[in-house]
Order: sequence, then structure tokens, then C-alpha cells
Amino acid sequence: MPRAIVTRPAKEAQEWVRNLRARGIDALALPLITIVAAADPAPLRQAWSQLGQFDAVMFVSGNAVRHFFAMRPAHSASYFGASHTRLRAWVTGPGSRAALEASGVAPGLIDTPALGDGQFDSEALWQQVRGSVAAGMRLLIVRGSAAGEDLSAQGAGRDWLAQQVVQAGCAVDFVVAYERRPPVWAAAQISTIADAAQDGSVWIFSSAEAVAYLHASLPQQSWAQARALATHARIAQAVRQIGFGQVLESRPVLEDVVASIESPA
Repeated sequence: MPRAIVTRPAKEAQEWVRNLRARGIDALALPLITIVAAADPAPLRQAWSQLGQFDAVMFVSGNAVRHFFAMRPAHSASYFGASHTRLRAWVTGPGSRAALEASGVAPGLIDTPALGDGQFDSEALWQQVRGSVAAGMRLLIVRGSAAGEDLSAQGAGRDWLAQQVVQAGCAVDFVVAYERRPPVWAAAQISTIADAAQDGSVWIFSSAEAVAYLHASLPQQSWAQARALATHARIAQAVRQIGFGQVLESRPVLEDVVASIESPA
């Protein structure tokens, strides 16, 4: 059984490591993105103060959920509760949905692609919510930002969904809830990476940005003997571009990831 290298940010990586080990798979957390709170919390406070003006809030990730709700003021406790039925919460996957429920959002207010459909991205979310989108609605997108990023430029998936909403006659606002930073490697981690690039380990990638950080931090590393499992076609393409010798694709749910790892190389 190959070892799994989990590259998600630290909190999610540790959860995945525990779940994979419980399924009998040796797993190691090697976060490729460091998540920190937004340097300027004022926009988040403003977003909460204006939340009643929105019809829906899209959270791009579980980290967006956690950092947004970390700034929740006491007087906003009714938002996303069972009695506040107008404001919807949109997410693209089961992990973000779980983060919403852990933050106290009523399950009936959450819109997300159906688990059985096998697609967890903005396109699948749009298919789920488009019937409820009407001209005049307002959407807030809660996102992260990378160091030095132009905040007027959104990530590809979220930008696509924002375009659909705008074309439907709605207004879209953005707020940054957290920052993404590249990893800083210690000598022992660099040695681990070099081993995992050729010892049959399966690298699990859930972010194209994480792939880019890996390549930028170790540009001379050869990945020709390395194996990867990507949770979206766009991510798989990024992995192939940096030279991974074998790239598989899987839905980002535990059962599918385990089945892919256990399948013969």
C-alpha cells in the first residue's frame, strides 16, 4: 500500500491524515499552503454589518467559512439560523458544508452540489442555485487572497460563478477572510519531499495553487517518478505541467480517494 502525502492546509491535512490512517493507509501531512487570518479585519466587520443586504453568501472553502465566522458579532447571531430563511449559504463541496454546519448554519439554508453527482466546483454549484437566482439579488463571495495578489482578480472558478450571477442581473461583492502563503521548508521536510518524489508515495492535490507553490519552492526537483492524485481536472493539468510521471483524478471525498490510492499503479 503506498503512502499518501496530504498537501491541504494544516487543519484539513490533519483531518485527512486521521481519516486515511483509520482506513489502513499510511498518510503524512505536508501542507503546501499556509492559512492565516486576513491582515485587515475591517472589511470582514463591514461585511457582517451589511449582511442583511445580501440574499446569499458564497464561501469558497472551509477556511473561508471558519475565518468569516470567527469575526461574527454577537448581534448577528440570527443570520444563517433556522428562523432567518432568506439568507442562503453557498459552498461547492462537502468539507465546506461541514464547516458551515459546525459554525451553526442551519442545514436547510445551505446550497451545495449533490454528493452523488461527483462534481464539486463552481459549475456544479451554479446548476444547483441558478433556479433561485433572480435579477436584483445581491451575492457576497467570501474568499482568500495570496501574498501580493491583485484583489480585483478573482480565482478562476469563483470568477466564473460571479459572471453567471452578474449576467442574471445580480450584484456581486467580495470580501477577503484569510490569506494564503507559500510553505517554508526545513531541511528535514526537503529530504522527505525528495524521498516522496520517487518512493511510490501518492501526492494528493486539492489546489492548483498548492501545486504552483510546490514547484516554485523546489524548482530543481524532478517529479518524473512521482505519483499524484488530483481532485479536479484543472488541478490534474497543473500537476502534469510540473512533470509528475503519473496523475490520477478523483472526487474529493474519502471513499473515492481511498479507492484511487488502493488501485494498482
